[in-house]
Amino acid sequence: MENDGMFSKIEEMEEKREEVKLGGGEKRIDAQHNRGKKTARERIELLLDEGTFVELNPFIENRGMDFGASKAPGEGVVTGYGKVEGKLVFLFSQDFTVYGGALGEMHALKIAKTMDLAAENGAPIIGLNDSGGARIQEGVLSLDGYGDIFYRNSIYSGVIPQISVILGPCAGGAVYSPAITDFVFMVEETSQMFITGPKVIESVTGAKINTEDLGGAKVHSSKSGNAHFTGSSEEEVLENVRKLLSFLPSNHKEKPPRFENNQTESVKQGRLDQLLDLVPVDSAKVYDVRRVIKELMDEHHFLEVQPDFAKNIVIGFGRIDGATVGVVANNPKMMAGGLDIDSSDKCSRFIRFCDCFNIPIITLEDVSGFIPGIQQEHGGIIRHGAKILYAYSEASVPKITVILRKAYGGAYVALNSKAIGADLVFAWPNAEIAVMGPEGAANIIFAKEIQESSDPEVTRQEKIQEYRERYANPYIAAGNGIVDDVIDPRDTKYSIASGLEMLRNKSTHKPDKKHGNIPL
Repeated sequence: MENDGMFSKIEEMEEKREEVKLGGGEKRIDAQHNRGKKTARERIELLLDEGTFVELNPFIENRGMDFGASKAPGEGVVTGYGKVEGKLVFLFSQDFTVYGGALGEMHALKIAKTMDLAAENGAPIIGLNDSGGARIQEGVLSLDGYGDIFYRNSIYSGVIPQISVILGPCAGGAVYSPAITDFVFMVEETSQMFITGPKVIESVTGAKINTEDLGGAKVHSSKSGNAHFTGSSEEEVLENVRKLLSFLPSNHKEKPPRFENNQTESVKQGRLDQLLDLVPVDSAKVYDVRRVIKELMDEHHFLEVQPDFAKNIVIGFGRIDGATVGVVANNPKMMAGGLDIDSSDKCSRFIRFCDCFNIPIITLEDVSGFIPGIQQEHGGIIRHGAKILYAYSEASVPKITVILRKAYGGAYVALNSKAIGADLVFAWPNAEIAVMGPEGAANIIFAKEIQESSDPEVTRQEKIQEYRERYANPYIAAGNGIVDDVIDPRDTKYSIASGLEMLRNKSTHKPDKKHGNIPL
């Protein structure tokens, strides 16, 4: 038949496609499963809506054949696009069964082409990382390939959301791509990120190094701060990627998704009586601010970011009246809610992400100040704390602050005060807004009277109360327009929702410049 020649070509194409889909072959796929890991294609199926994946460049092959290198099916990475909850996303998934997922020239080209398409089409890019590092056989071409990816990570930062999922090793220079992206997910037990591997460190120091202790999920989620989310399995981690995407717009020109969930009337009519019990009036007593956040969010749903790192500050995403918001909150349960180096970095980067993608920022403030001490001073708390000031000042999205209790000193100014650009500042009736806490202030201001008193301790307590009433109460700030309103705590959600509705079409005009110079 006339078409026999074409049918044979189609069969040849299908055979090649099946060869590519097999990656490194059945034995290596079995080995991958035995490590407790999914294959590159299985991960894509878990992440995307069923039947939506479209593969790109499956037949690309490497050009270098030095040092016994052979052709690698699919070049050790699967690239393409699909949908998550109906929303277009682009992705790459490294195939550990092919050269251990090692990156070479054409491997990098596939990733770079996918990143370009994502940016051109205004859609998130998701990287599923599982690679032993650079492909040694290709030498400098591998390093140049990493450079191509790093460049795109940087140029597309703030243009489209970039998400990295670490599902195995991510070593050497390869870790810098996830470090530039917006969010990093890791799997407990099986994910690793490190610049220098255990064997190299052992050869130099002689000390025995455990891979998990060096760069596992626990380390990066609680100590280094490099990981934003962790999960006990690949299934859990990839499901959490889908949850994160539900809060985000596809690009910097879009507003975040808004859900019509019939919350509006209940927000306007309902009062949250439980808030009165969650926050003690006594500013010396501790509480967990996450309970307050959940009460304010629709359906009590809050996706916390970096929950195990710098626990004195809480950040994450939720919805108020159906609209996505980013939340920054001091947590008095840890370090009295004070700000240190790590918490400064944590919240300032989150603020900048929200500003990149048009997500309003809600700040719940209960801050004792910046953490004092030689360690913090020598570590650069001045420089790190300045990042918060810079991030809030620069952000042009709607910004609302609620002062729950304490707002002392420079930390009060830094946490989205009116002076640095807050659109609305609300305070609860028990809020204390002052240069420092009443106890310390009274000891300084009334030192002579306390010392000369017949009962210094009684006098001291009287002066503390006098200072609190005369200088630290919220009506002083409200009387000077620094606080927009003193509100009933039970009306907090309504006040925020009403403010967000008013600020929905906010527009700002700032000096023309190339970009600012944040104190990194």
